[in-house]
Amino acid sequence: MRAISDVGTAVVGTGFIGVVHVEALRRLGVNVVGVVGSSPERASAKAGEYPLPRVYESFDQALADPAVDVVHVATPNRLHYPHVKESLAAGKHVICEKPLAMTAVQSAELLELAERSGLVHCTNFNLRYYPQVQEARYRVTRGAVGEVWNVHGAYLQDWLLLPTDWNWRLEPEQGGAARAVGDIGSHWLDMAQFVAGKRVAAVFADLATTIPTRQRPASGVETFATAGSDTEPVDIHTEDLAHLLLRFEGGSRGAVVISQVSAGRRNMLAFEVDGAEGAVAWNSERNEQLWLGHRDRPNETL
Repeated sequence: MRAISDVGTAVVGTGFIGVVHVEALRRLGVNVVGVVGSSPERASAKAGEYPLPRVYESFDQALADPAVDVVHVATPNRLHYPHVKESLAAGKHVICEKPLAMTAVQSAELLELAERSGLVHCTNFNLRYYPQVQEARYRVTRGAVGEVWNVHGAYLQDWLLLPTDWNWRLEPEQGGAARAVGDIGSHWLDMAQFVAGKRVAAVFADLATTIPTRQRPASGVETFATAGSDTEPVDIHTEDLAHLLLRFEGGSRGAVVISQVSAGRRNMLAFEVDGAEGAVAWNSERNEQLWLGHRDRPNETL
């Protein structure tokens, strides 16, 4: 078996999340061979701010490098499909940021290709790896709360609260038709299914665009960055918030509020699982605490 330090990785995308991947890989002892940016110039400029490794001239150059065993795809959503497909064709293992693709048809094709290839492949839902989320799953799936009746919660942010807030995710051709649900709602849905041990079987959704017109800057803005003053008005066709009613396999019910326009909420993911014999609840803003709800004795905080 190869040591983790012998595994060569290339990170495609040098924006907000691409830099996070490089940092996380290095902390694990993985050898980050190089990065690919939207252009060599932009990637080199980012390397002046962060300690990034070698900058490849192109994505094709990274795939041709025999030192690269794994490709981490951290590009805008519209590029996930071609980058994953080309990586698999080049014989590289793939870790892809969510969403895997822009449509269900594309995702199904990539999954089939990945399974047929025999290569390691996954979509990155990293939030399920908080220790207390793992503890919640352990308790729920082993019957600590009894039969699961209800799974509910929210994922709230405020980084798109103002009409002047902008990001490529606001454009359907860049991020996909579902924005708040696809961007952060997907994390909540993954976590709810992971903790409850049940898949979502049906969804009823009410989507709302609270800011119908936004000011788009003349130049691109990285995630969570502040735009400049040179802007133009643009009509928005993706949702700022969503209320979802859920039905899980086996008949369990659920509900979640997804919002990127909730003032003061920087990044709050919260869930509660209610069962016949107890409940568990967790909130990412107090991520080291797991609430345990009881009927016949005092509640607990683990």
